[in-house]
Amino acid sequence: MPRTKKTTSQKTKKPAEKKVRKSRKVSVVKDAEKPKVKKEKYFEGVGRRKTSIARVRFFPQTEKSFSVNEKPLEGYFPTKELQYTVLSPLSLMSLEEQSKVMVRVKGGGISSQAEAVRHGISKALVLFNADFRKKLKKAGFLTRDPRMRERKKFGLKRARRAPQWAKR
Repeated sequence: MPRTKKTTSQKTKKPAEKKVRKSRKVSVVKDAEKPKVKKEKYFEGVGRRKTSIARVRFFPQTEKSFSVNEKPLEGYFPTKELQYTVLSPLSLMSLEEQSKVMVRVKGGGISSQAEAVRHGISKALVLFNADFRKKLKKAGFLTRDPRMRERKKFGLKRARRAPQWAKR
């Protein structure tokens, strides 16, 4: 007996209902019953450098605060040079006093993490205001630095370092 295709009237389901199966009983859960969580509006940008990845959330027009992996900026990036690298897009747009920034960063070393955070903040600022793009692009903050470590090759000690050769 050949199979026949179901008609559209047999396929339709109500989009607002979802069937949940619990111990042989089927109950219907409506979307309106789910609690709604109110979130603050933020702009998110992902920055990368070498093997570091930074996920940045930029909250405009709030109190000044900056946290990296749930630590203050000074606690995570101890040197002034790294702090300057991270804050440079905000200072270029003069937004350091009226913004809250939360960052999750992983991978790589501390210097590449700082540059990944800078890249992520710049991307979030462009989402916040498209007019910032020209200044940030000219400063070089929107360009992802493609330089990566070259892989080690077999027969060599590093990427290009050959074992020492002796004639005798």
